[in-house]
Parts: sequence; C-alpha cells; structure tokens
Amino acid sequence: MDITPRIKQILHVLLSEKKSISVKDLAAKVGVSKRTVQRELGYIQSSLKPYDIRFMSKTGVGVWLEGSAEEKRRMFDDISQGDSYDVSNREERRKRLILEVLKEKGLKKLFYYSSQFQVSEATISTDLEAVGEWLNRYGLFVVRKPGSGIAVEGSEENYRRAIRAFIDENIDTRLIRDAYESDSSQESCEEFAKSSMGKVLNDDILKRVIGCIMGMNHTRVLTLTENSYIGLIIHISIAINRILKDEMLETADGWSGDLHEDEDYLLAKEIVLKLEEEFEIEIPEVEISYICLHIKGAKHEKISWADGKTVEMGNRELQDLLNEMIDAFDAEKAYYLKQDDEFIQGLLAHLQPTLIRLLHGMKIQNPILKEIQESYPDIYEKCSKVALVLGEKTQTAVPNEETGFLAVHFGAALVRLEGKSEQIRQVHIGVVCSSGIGISRLMSSKLKKVFRDRVDITAYGKNDITPYIIGKTDFFISSLQLDLQDAPVIYVNPLLGDDDIEKSRRMVYQYERMPEKLKTEDEFTVQLEEINLAAAQINAVIKYMDFFKVDNWITFKELLIAIGEKLSPYSDRSELIQEDIMRREKIATQVFAEFGFALFHTRTKGVVRPCFGVCMTKDLTAFMAPYFKGINVIFVMLVPDDENVRINNEILGYISTLLIEEYDFMEVVLKGDKEEIRGVLSKYLKKFFTKYLGGL
Repeated sequence: MDITPRIKQILHVLLSEKKSISVKDLAAKVGVSKRTVQRELGYIQSSLKPYDIRFMSKTGVGVWLEGSAEEKRRMFDDISQGDSYDVSNREERRKRLILEVLKEKGLKKLFYYSSQFQVSEATISTDLEAVGEWLNRYGLFVVRKPGSGIAVEGSEENYRRAIRAFIDENIDTRLIRDAYESDSSQESCEEFAKSSMGKVLNDDILKRVIGCIMGMNHTRVLTLTENSYIGLIIHISIAINRILKDEMLETADGWSGDLHEDEDYLLAKEIVLKLEEEFEIEIPEVEISYICLHIKGAKHEKISWADGKTVEMGNRELQDLLNEMIDAFDAEKAYYLKQDDEFIQGLLAHLQPTLIRLLHGMKIQNPILKEIQESYPDIYEKCSKVALVLGEKTQTAVPNEETGFLAVHFGAALVRLEGKSEQIRQVHIGVVCSSGIGISRLMSSKLKKVFRDRVDITAYGKNDITPYIIGKTDFFISSLQLDLQDAPVIYVNPLLGDDDIEKSRRMVYQYERMPEKLKTEDEFTVQLEEINLAAAQINAVIKYMDFFKVDNWITFKELLIAIGEKLSPYSDRSELIQEDIMRREKIATQVFAEFGFALFHTRTKGVVRPCFGVCMTKDLTAFMAPYFKGINVIFVMLVPDDENVRINNEILGYISTLLIEEYDFMEVVLKGDKEEIRGVLSKYLKKFFTKYLGGL
C-alpha cells in the first residue's frame, strides 16, 4: 500500500480517536499547519479503498473515520509497518544524515546519500552544509573530493565526541525503558530498529550487542540511566560496524590510553572480550579505553567515589557532605538553610552530575560565570569555601564554573531565607543567524513556544549587533560563531535539539532571578530615534506594498524579470534584485510546497526601502511551471543593504511568521484583492509596532 508518510501520520491520529476531531487539533497532533492538513485530507479517500472505512467531515464538528473496530485495527496494523520516514521533514533527514556520516566515515558519493534519503543530490548537498556546521563544533570537517565523494576528517577522539553528542541530543529513552522492563531484549531491539536512529544502524549488529551487554548482568551497567545505556549500545554498535569493515580505529594525537585499571576499565575489558567472542573479531586495545571513557562519563543512579566505594543518593555519607558544604557557606545561617527542603532537594539533584564530572575530570561551560561573580560577589566568595569542601572530598580541584552554579542554588536559598519571594523577571534573548530573516525566525518561533511570556526574543543578523543591542540583551543564542566579548552566547544547532533547549532553559532560569540590566540616561534619546525609524519603515512597507499578477505558466527566470521590473524602474537595480534573489535561491530553494507558497527574500542594493510584494496568477489558481510545485502565491521580501538592516529584518521577519502562524492572513491573501491584503497587513504590523514599543 503506497501511502505518503504524512497521510500515515494523519491516519494514525484519526484511527486512534474515538470521536471527531477538529482540523486544527489534527494539525497540532501531526505537527504541521492547518492548511497542510486540509490539503492532505483531499487525498485521504484513495488510501481507504482497501478497507471498509469511510472518511467523514462536518462543518462545526470536525473529521473522523467511520468503520468497524476490526477494520480500523487492520488498517492501523498495515500502516504501522515499515519506515515512517518523511522525506520532506528536513530536520529528521539531517539527523539521519549526521548519524549515517558518523557510522560510515569513509568516502561516499552524493548519489549514495541521495538514494539513501530519497531526495535530489542538490538537496543532499545543502543538507551536508548544515551537517558540516554541526560536525565543526566537534573538530570534524566534511571534505568534498571531486570524483571520489564525501569524507569526514578529524581525530578519532573528536569523532567519538561527536557520536556521543549526537546520542545525547537525539536519544529516545522510551525505547530503552522497554528494554529494562522487558524480559526479551530482542523485542526492544526490534522496536528501536524501527525508530529514526535505528533505521541507519545495522539491525543485526544492534541485536547482538544488546544481547552481549544484557547477558553480562553487571551492576555497573544495570545502574546506568536510560540515556547512558542506549548511548553505550550505539557507541559500541558503530565501532563494531567499522571494525567489521576493516576501518581501523586509530589513536588520536594526545590521547592517553593508559587509564587506571579501576572498576570501569575492568568492565570495559570484559565487554570487549564478550564482543570479540560474539563477533569473532579482534578489537583494538584503544577501544577498551574509549568504552571505559564512555562509562565514566555516563550518568548512573549511583555515584562512585575515588576509592571505588559506591554510595546511593540520599544516604548518610552524602548527607554529611551536604551538611559540611552548608556549614562552610555560612555557619550562622546553616541551621535555617538545612530546613529549606526546596534548597536541599535542588542541591542533591545538582550534586549527582557534579560529582561525576569532578571525579572523571569532565569540563562544563558556565556562560554567566562572569556576571555571577560581578553581581553576587559575596555569595560567590562563600561558595568558593563550599567548593573547597567538595574538592577535598573528591580529591580534585573544583573549577570556577562549578562554583558559579553552586552560587545560583545558595543565592536562591538566601532569598527565601530572608523572607523575600524570588523576583522573577522577563529575560531578553537575542537569536542570531546570518541574515536575521531565515533560520533565526524559525529558532525564535520554537523558543517562544517553549518559554512563552518568560522571554522577550529578538532576531538579529550577524552584523546587526551593536553595543546598544548588547546592552539591552541578557544573552544570545546563535547558530554561527560570534565575536562578542561582553555578552554570553549559547551556540546551538539551527534545528534546536533537546540539548540546545535544555541549555537555553538553564540560562533563562538563571537570568530570571538576576537584576535587570541598568539603563543609561541617554538611552531614551536612542529609543526615540529607533521608534521614529521603525514607524517610518513600517509605513513604507504598507504604503508601497506591491501586488501583481502573472501568467500561470511563467517560469522562474521570467518571474525574476517581472519582480525586478515591478520593484524598481531602474534597469541596473532591477538586475541587482534578480541576481540577489537567484543567489539566495541557489543556497536553498524558498519554494515551500507544503505551505502552498514561495518566499523569495534577500538583502540587496537594488532597493532603498524595505519591500513586500505579493504575486499570484491571473486567475488566482496554481502556478503551473514544475519549479513552483503547484503553489498558489509568491511573496517577495527585499531588505536594502544599508545601516537600517536590523529594524528592516525585524519587520519583514515578523511578516514571514504570519504566513505560517496566522491562517486568516493567508485566507485574505488568497482572495487576491490588493486593498484587502494591505488592510490585513496593516492590522498585523500595528500589533508588531505595539509589541516593539513595549520591548524598548
């Protein structure tokens, strides 16, 4: 049965519902726009032909499937088989591509990956650029060798770091939870093999590795958390896969394989012996060190001290350590601090990963350490004494970064102790990408859904950040490397994985409890200038909004000529507009078939003011040229290449979010009436301006 992945997702929801469901709720559950679901529902009837099931819909009620329970169960079982990979889901595709590249380190041609992921070589080439940015963070580089293919270069140590980071970002803990609770590890493995990550791993190797590890019944393995356990399984599976292909695991420069033969090292040796027996291979000795390092860095439900003794969270020894730390912080207030259950539980939860990091020399970043030291010097100084207690117990030096995190816990406890409620404020975040229109808008939208009113988010281009912007922003989230000396920055994957969201969550939590940045006296003058500029640019966008119609069969190149001529009467500027849109389109197509529109946007010297235009066919039906994939409307957004790029990006970036998030905006556009479009555009830009004023 040939059913698209998206239709499968819709059917899964409808078959699971016992009553009707609105199209809006259906779209939310599938994770796409209401418009996309409405379009897909038009094709759903053909998928129901092999079954005695009918698709029903009623205005004001919703949509549902009508048929017997037996028939619905039969269809559910049929569509649940096989891979649910959605080729149009760029985020999912790139995750798979990263793992495929990590698993197969050798040379591969673009055709190999395009066949693997069912997309064109041009799409894979674009995906590889995004994947390359992620790999660069771990010292790995995608190298294109003409005539030979694609390869990944970097040290073995960095290669392993990348594998581990990917596992941490993309793990599905539910699958391994089943492995813990089930007597049959084979069933758990089969379910994992159907998952997105499982699809690019060798199913046979995976099963056999799980069999080896589970069969050992070792306490040190059984106490691993879910994420760490499956991480170990994948780590080993990829290594075995490479060894079976005679890809030797070289020792990286500077790697010291002489780890002390403690409990973890002996366990790693035992695992390697079992694997050698199972796969009838010889595993290099350095792999013992890598497995040992993975185990040491993994999270456990128990903590091992330096002498090998195991203690459980909450037992007497840990409680004594907690009391010593509190006494060292402030002997006079210690008694009251020990009565604060919220503080004690929070500190206990923080101590577990802290102790593991200290015992195994693992580093941690604290991007607001400087601000903690400057804003709360007394608390930080007291926490330095707490760190000495912790260091003496673990026989390690406690880094300043860890001391900074302790200061957050103790500082919050002091606020409660002094009878004050924590002063929670809105946090100001700057999200940065190359232009300030594209990726940063998508990142901002996702962050806003996570943090809602807790944050005020502004998207910036890389070159838009001025001292004034830094002065009013608490921290920045960026997918690019930034040269900002006086501002904390979190570097993230543009797709914002779970690990990126968690890093952002920690920063928001800490800044919520820190004082607002002080504003200078002359800032009011600067704000007035910004307000006047914003008002002028918004007025220009509304007043000069373009709407024009073209032939249904117009080609992309012909359309570029029409856009250039419409938006500038000067031939030289018209050509600049065409060239800049073409350049942007070559990076990645801006034709979004799933949303029913194209968004051609770029920064150009071809215009002197921000431009917003709407282009449709003469009869308001779909564009027929194959390049446009059946879309109904084309939006054009041009930003002049001048000193006002930041506010222009904000205005046009806001409009771009309307295209996806505000259904009534698109409804008005599709009617094809210029003045109605101008009216709804004016309505929303008024909202934008009000919000803009509130953010200053």
